[in-house]
This record gives sequence, structure tokens and C-alpha cells, in this order.
Amino acid sequence: MAAATEGRKIAPGTVDAGSAQRALRRIRDYLAHSTDATTDITILGEHGDDDPLVLPRATVEMFATMLAALANGQGVQLMPVNAMLTTQQAADMLNVSRPYLIGLLERGEIPFELVGRHRRVTFNDVMEYKRKDDRDRKAAADSLTSLDEELGLL
Repeated sequence: MAAATEGRKIAPGTVDAGSAQRALRRIRDYLAHSTDATTDITILGEHGDDDPLVLPRATVEMFATMLAALANGQGVQLMPVNAMLTTQQAADMLNVSRPYLIGLLERGEIPFELVGRHRRVTFNDVMEYKRKDDRDRKAAADSLTSLDEELGLL
């Protein structure tokens, strides 16, 4: 059960970048030639007697995205959108301190649930807050740039 809550990680360098790049090339070639987004993809193993593996196209596309990151030497993590995170996990994802995150929760900026006396936050809510915060930061930077241009500082 813990794996479903915490997600799965592949640390940087765990997968050979060359192998990931080769697999990515083959998957991208296949996806480029098979453009029907509703069609499942059948994968045949090297041992011809096995039943073929049938995957939804969206799964194969996500797998290609993970392979691209691995080919670039990056790590990847797969997390269910409804996974419940501890406040420390959420703080780590936002790159903030746990006390700062608690303040966000208490001000209602990120929804949370109490499990006993512990706060839990969904992965989806943390990511939604992060997207909103990124948009707000970009808007503030754009506003400052406009002000600099008006004042002739740029």
C-alpha cells in the first residue's frame, strides 16, 4: 500500500541513458506511424509463445516521456494524482519548509485532511498550488519587466 501512496521513483543514473534513448527512438517511431489515439498498442515479447502485452496508447506515450527524461540522465517519479502526502513530502515537493507549508494549509491556500492529528494533502492539490504559484510569479515578473520598460531601465 505504501508504494501506491508514495509513488515509484527511478533515481538519476539508475537506467543506462543509451538504452533509454534507443527504446525511446523505437517507441516514438511506432507512435509516429500509428496515429490513431484510440487504438491500444500490442507489444510482442522476444519469446514468441507469450501472449502479447496490450497497452493503452496514453500509457505508452507516458512511458515515452519517462524514457526521454531517463535518456537525459534525469530521474523520474510516478505519483497517483490522488495520493495522500505527509506535510513533509508536500513541503519537499514545493521546495519550502514544513512550517511554511503548514501556514499555507492553515490559511486555506492548499486543502488538507486531518488523519487523526496529522495533516494530509493530495498530490493533485499540491501540484495545483504549484501551478498557480508559478503563474503568479510569472505575472509579477512580467509586471516588473513592463515597469522597467516604461521607466526606460531596459
